[in-house]
Amino acid sequence: MQDYDEVTAFLGEWGLFQRLIFFLLSASIIPNGFNGMSVVFLAGTPEHHCRVPDTANLSSVWRNHSLPLQLQDGREVPHRCRRYRLATIVNFSALGLEPGRDVDLEQLEQEGCLDGWEFNQDIYLSTIVTEWSLVCEDDWKTPLTTSLFFVGVLLGSFVSGQLSDRFGRKTILFATMAVQTGFSFLQIFSINWEMFTMLFVIVGMGQISNYVVAFILGVCTCFAVGYMLLPLFAYFIRDWRMLLLALTVPGVLCFPLWWFIPESPRWLISQRRFREAEDIIPKSCKNEQCSCPVVVFDPVEELSPVKQQKVFILDLFRTRNIGTITIMFLLLWMLTSVGYFALSLNTPNLHGDAYLNCFFSALIEVPAYITAWLLLRTLPRRYIISGVLFLGGGVLLLIQLVPADYNFLSIGLAMLGKFGITSAFSMLYVFTAELYPTLVRNMAVGVTSMASRVGSIIAPYFVYLGAYNRVLPYILMGSLTVLIGIITLLFPESFGMTLPETLEQMQKMKWFRYGKKTKDSMEKEENPKVLITSF
Repeated sequence: MQDYDEVTAFLGEWGLFQRLIFFLLSASIIPNGFNGMSVVFLAGTPEHHCRVPDTANLSSVWRNHSLPLQLQDGREVPHRCRRYRLATIVNFSALGLEPGRDVDLEQLEQEGCLDGWEFNQDIYLSTIVTEWSLVCEDDWKTPLTTSLFFVGVLLGSFVSGQLSDRFGRKTILFATMAVQTGFSFLQIFSINWEMFTMLFVIVGMGQISNYVVAFILGVCTCFAVGYMLLPLFAYFIRDWRMLLLALTVPGVLCFPLWWFIPESPRWLISQRRFREAEDIIPKSCKNEQCSCPVVVFDPVEELSPVKQQKVFILDLFRTRNIGTITIMFLLLWMLTSVGYFALSLNTPNLHGDAYLNCFFSALIEVPAYITAWLLLRTLPRRYIISGVLFLGGGVLLLIQLVPADYNFLSIGLAMLGKFGITSAFSMLYVFTAELYPTLVRNMAVGVTSMASRVGSIIAPYFVYLGAYNRVLPYILMGSLTVLIGIITLLFPESFGMTLPETLEQMQKMKWFRYGKKTKDSMEKEENPKVLITSF
């Protein structure tokens, strides 16, 4: 077939039809912001302590002293997982002994929460944590719930591309939207944690498949819009089942888009479905007010497909240079993803209003994406990515120095850290695509972005560390972010350079002894100069 872009050049590059499709695809991403971060409220852990049964024959004094104290954030609070042995303090109460005066509380025997827990309902009426008591000995299930969701995202990224090539972009887009919405609805009827988590894995598999339709500025922004709407829903709906029901509604509203979003003409042509591809073009011409040829895709002009050299994942490690770049990119993607998701999931643990903190965490992503787009248009990639990583990691390390009374400053630094890491995260697709040659470019972006899925699986356990030390997650995230900022400076520069076509044309690491092609020498090559300046 003649070059697709040449055949359809009469439509223009960015006409009304293209803008409409772009807007509709972007709108379909909004529910991803709900499902991707809904676990922040669905699995919120409120303040809790052991329940002391009302039937226990205790005086008011002993009931008030039935729980040992523990130190939390510099103050003593009732222990979350222990109580004094109930039979013992009931006996002391019957004898008329008073705690502290007649009985040394530090010498009393303790026991676990045999009668369950009492949960504070000031923030959440109910969550999966309160319903299935995912605290104390079972608190490990909460981060595992989130991690398994991202395992689903990882599994979905494996199969989405192959399914799209086999059944079509449009079909898989709406099929995965149905999976995401349908299984989110089924989660409402979960009878235990195991059922909820298994369904959550499937929801994750559906989410990634329609998110990878396009990773560009508008899509990123629409994800942030959905993320911003999440705390609004959660603020007014404090029961996790009703919240989940409300979050499935926008997904249902996206299904009418089936009649407005066409199948990809490129995919239809690859399947030799020329008539269907022809039917899409006149609609585009009508919107663009251009003249459409009678025959756009002529099967007679089809040529034998160009045989492309087969590539394998090991080609990303064929030489010391490309292998080193691949390993560094894997670290960069994974650790940037850890920072992004750990900061997003940690918003309920910040001081202040959990809903407002979540909203700010989502809101900061919009200027982060816009800033990244502006920087990519004019500045070298290595310096802007490492710069925003140094910014994000540096402010996170400063949080440990903030006095406990200055909560607003801690929140501000956390949001600034999120800004830097989000900016870097959104630029990695461009930087990766520009450095790798055409032969392995798609594979390289796929493999390195896969590392980000691994990072998102690890991220919930960074948040989990905050239960033991409030600033420990920030110290770890800040240190790792600064580290990958340093690693980024070791990459070769891609800004203003010709995109390489072969492994031999790939630029060399800055600190390797053998030579690196200069900008002038690269421009003299036959390959055309191509600059990637958008997502």
